Amino acid sequence: MQIYEIPFQLISIEGDGFHIMIDGQINGQKANFLVDTGASRTVFDLEGIRKFVPEPDFLENERLSTGLGTNEMPSMVVEIEKLGFGDLKIDYYTAIAIDLKHVHFSYESLGLPTIDGVLGGDLLTRYRCVINYKTRKIKFYN
Repeated sequence: MQIYEIPFQLISIEGDGFHIMIDGQINGQKANFLVDTGASRTVFDLEGIRKFVPEPDFLENERLSTGLGTNEMPSMVVEIEKLGFGDLKIDYYTAIAIDLKHVHFSYESLGLPTIDGVLGGDLLTRYRCVINYKTRKIKFYN
């Protein structure tokens, strides 16, 4: 079993809350990920993914996505050739892309970094992630 330890940033939200951000890579390019333990899936912005997948072959997802401040929204499926967190490499990840404009707007209005993806429960569970607030690191087990 390999263990990958990834440092994270604890970002203060309006002085009384926090979000976890980690660096990752999408198809070899640096990307910012919001860690959301309450999100069932890892998702990407429908328009922002084009920065990493220049000509995405979107397929309509038959299921509506819920959460991230909305009730239900259409989502698309797109294949990401390479997804990574530190030395952990994930090949051919089938991703969900949704409209994250409302998240971008909130982060921008607070002067926070841009989010390229939301790391959710599918990958957090698959890699049995452990978040350590004391060391500010997330461990991925593979």
